[in-house]
Amino acid sequence: MSAQPSPLPDQGGSARVDSWIWSVRLTRTRSAAAAACRAGHVRVNGERAKPAQPVKPGDEVRLFHEGRERIVIVQRTITKRVGAPVAAECLIDKSPPPPTRVERAAAGLRDRGAGRPTKRERRDTDALRGR
Repeated sequence: MSAQPSPLPDQGGSARVDSWIWSVRLTRTRSAAAAACRAGHVRVNGERAKPAQPVKPGDEVRLFHEGRERIVIVQRTITKRVGAPVAAECLIDKSPPPPTRVERAAAGLRDRGAGRPTKRERRDTDALRGR
């Protein structure tokens, strides 16, 4: 009997947050994950994360990407991109459900040519979006 190599290259220790986000398929590319970190859209345990910040099992990672917030808990650290079923084992998803099409459409509609929103309209829009 030969031992099968594990599909998870790094099961302990830590990994770069941008590499981990890409590996578990939260972003399409690693450069998109690094850009999200630089823009301040990634938080690890409540603190803004730089791309090279290490994550370890038990850390909470919040990613605001493609119009929604993803909240995940790190189960295993990996640095290589793996298949979707294996990637799902590396995190616990605590994200709120994605908005329905009706909610998405109602949140940001303005009449064409209406100009810049007033402060009151912007606050109403932000309240509607839950910010």
